[in-house]
Amino acid sequence: MAAGCITTCTLSPHSPSSVTHTPSSVIIKSFNLKFQQNEKTATHGRYRASLIMNPESFEVGRLIGSYGFMNVTSYDTSPQLQDVGGLKFQDVREGDVQIRSLFCRLYEGRVAQGPRKGTPIIFKVYPGKQIGGLEADMMASNELKSHAFLQSCSPSISKNIQILLGGFETKTGEQWLAFRNDGKYSAADYAKASSEKLSKNRALVEQKSWNPFEEESNMKRKRFFIIKLLQGVLSGLAYMHDNERLHQSLGPSSVVLNTMVDKDAAYLVPRLRDLAFSVDIRFSSLEENAYGLSEGLWRRARSSGAYTTMEKRAFGIADDIYGAGLLFATLAFIPFCEAGIVDSLSLQRLLETTFKLDLAATREYCLADDRFLDAVKFLDSGDGAGWELLQMMLNPDFRNRPIAEAVLKHRFFAAALL
Repeated sequence: MAAGCITTCTLSPHSPSSVTHTPSSVIIKSFNLKFQQNEKTATHGRYRASLIMNPESFEVGRLIGSYGFMNVTSYDTSPQLQDVGGLKFQDVREGDVQIRSLFCRLYEGRVAQGPRKGTPIIFKVYPGKQIGGLEADMMASNELKSHAFLQSCSPSISKNIQILLGGFETKTGEQWLAFRNDGKYSAADYAKASSEKLSKNRALVEQKSWNPFEEESNMKRKRFFIIKLLQGVLSGLAYMHDNERLHQSLGPSSVVLNTMVDKDAAYLVPRLRDLAFSVDIRFSSLEENAYGLSEGLWRRARSSGAYTTMEKRAFGIADDIYGAGLLFATLAFIPFCEAGIVDSLSLQRLLETTFKLDLAATREYCLADDRFLDAVKFLDSGDGAGWELLQMMLNPDFRNRPIAEAVLKHRFFAAALL
């Protein structure tokens, strides 16, 4: 996972019911993209049509939240901060590393005309160059091109990747990407809600107003939900890697869910999103593109001893697996702990800084703390299969990490459901 590529999403349930940016008031310019012929058509079951690039084809609904990206942009020492019209980006100095945060807006909407008329949409709006700088345009362009490629490179796209329907650019330079609305909530939202529900139920147990036997049933449903969530994430990641694309921003906020209800796990379809930092790892691209949004990735590759084209490609795939490992750890701990006990960043520090990615030592530490008991039990499934898999995915040597297909076949996924 790109160390500086982090996404966060904030939903606003009480946002206004309408917005001023309607399709009739925006003027399309161009995405300045040069598609190859086979990138123009997306195929997904009954979805077989060119991406919709005309703003008149969309209707924009209410603002539902904001979306943040954090990326290491340089190693300069000059901090900057801008806030224009509610759209923000900032450069934060951490030691000698400059980190840029860029915020997008999210809107509901629908397709207003054509064969997909009525299809619900989530718009992701990148600020224009004046606010977000050149990087905002680069990220929007890269996200659109990555989805277009993944939706055209195979007869049947993975169901575990979010579907892009189109997009347009306004006169003010904002980039609007239109995604099919297959869910508004993320794996991060699920982990938080599950933790809060656990706290509430245990408070009822203490008050003797909750059946303790119900808690075990809840735990079984939760385990099944999380296993299916992880399998969906890894299936989507395997599809990307098979088609020469890295994700590079994988985390709890970059997985969209169509349900957060444990008992509805049979209908759960996790989908990967946030391909703004996606990297093309075809050998021809690796030889040409060493800078831009992937510069940080290749810098870390060189520091890890990956110099040749083949080594860089292997490092990139292993880097995504590391990000998936951190996501696995997040879902193995937060939903099984009461609210406020642990969050994804503190868990990452615990694994990387405190225990130097020694999962055996991490287990001993957690075993001594009753607050982590259910998380330990989950990872202990199959005689410690969860800890074993986590150690493989977070192996300090990128050469020893498994590929996504191998992770999917690990015995933990069966053992955790027994």
